[in-house]
Amino acid sequence: MVRILLIFSALAVLGSAPAAAQSQSAHNRPNNNAINSSDQHNSNAPVAGRNSFTEGQAKSRIEAAGYANVSNLQKDNNGIWRGKAEKGGTQTEVSLDFQGNVNPSK
Repeated sequence: MVRILLIFSALAVLGSAPAAAQSQSAHNRPNNNAINSSDQHNSNAPVAGRNSFTEGQAKSRIEAAGYANVSNLQKDNNGIWRGKAEKGGTQTEVSLDFQGNVNPSK
């Protein structure tokens, strides 16, 4: 009987753990989105971090942000793709961070 009571007690404790974990709210900080999507821009400067975009994917992301003639893409030591592109007839330097944010150089 004691064994059964201990088993039910253990199951009750283990069953409540996921509910407690879900009740924690996210921190209110920039770059802490619940879901990052390709149309979301959450930083006005490139965010350093391990970048898994290939060069082709980086070029496509930059083009999707309205840039054309993307060239000279290279990933720097902070994991940020940097290159040159045109927008509105003006050539500028652009960057793509690991979160997918495309920013012109300032």
